[in-house]
Amino acid sequence: MDYQEITYDITDNVATITLNRPDVMNALNTRIRLEIADAFKHAQDNARAAVMTGAGVSFCSGQDLADASEDGKIDMEATLRDEYVPMLKSIFDCKIPTICAVNGPAAGAGANLALAADVVIASEDAYFVQAFTRIGLIPDAGGTYWLPRQIGAARAMGAALFADKISATQARDWGMIYETAPAAEFPDYVKARALQLATGPTVAYAQLKTAIRGSSENTLDDQLALEAKLQAICGETHDFYEGVAAFMEKRAPNYKGR
Repeated sequence: MDYQEITYDITDNVATITLNRPDVMNALNTRIRLEIADAFKHAQDNARAAVMTGAGVSFCSGQDLADASEDGKIDMEATLRDEYVPMLKSIFDCKIPTICAVNGPAAGAGANLALAADVVIASEDAYFVQAFTRIGLIPDAGGTYWLPRQIGAARAMGAALFADKISATQARDWGMIYETAPAAEFPDYVKARALQLATGPTVAYAQLKTAIRGSSENTLDDQLALEAKLQAICGETHDFYEGVAAFMEKRAPNYKGR
């Protein structure tokens, strides 16, 4: 795909996907949703880790309200079903580890877009806001799925009802995101984190995601069986044997991602 609303780069086995509409705070229109979905599908076959971030001072301000039909209306059900779902699933189902680097404000669907990634790292200057009720809507783009699971029903309900700004540090302390980094160090910190994943045991990372996500629906017996099945896959990889050899030889492992 010829990307017009994002930039896409692969360096050192890290695919970097940058929302590139800084003039509208990287608001989500039809084109950018298609491009994000395509980029993650490409990344999983051509890189070993993926990072999504925003150009300019914002991560993403959510749905572009100017992205409407000629009569000024948005078919919300069709837009969510046909455009948001493929985009969010391309991130959530990505076979390689994904990081969302929230460099600035993340509002509405932009806040929930971030939560689709495996790991969210935010600049200490960033914040999250479920802005939907401010315009008479409910959280979408996966917000009603991810928030209760990450921060509990009480905090999810309050965040959605009041549409309060949640600072990056508060989001970290609540368990909404993984960690924060000082704004001045943010790009370098994210790069180091991404490189750590891109040089790691890629097959094990994929099985790890399957195991953790399955745990919420499984009984203990089911989860133990799943762990055994997935561990068998990991145990047949080059990286497992390399990891053991490196441990025995007291050296850093040289993982190949296979």
